[in-house]
Amino acid sequence: MKKNMGKTDRILRIIAGIIILVAGLYFKSWWGLIGLIPLGTALIRWCPLYVPFKISTEKKGDA
Repeated sequence: MKKNMGKTDRILRIIAGIIILVAGLYFKSWWGLIGLIPLGTALIRWCPLYVPFKISTEKKGDA
């Protein structure tokens, strides 16, 4: 599995995931668990939706 996610993309996904999780907790809704998806993809630095479109936001030197 080749990494296809850059630093900025990861940061945005982490922020979005946290916001979704917090909103789910605030509104006491199971929909907040959807926030685990962007957090998970940011953690492994690979997005399955990028593969069929051959998208990669990773640049050389991104760590």
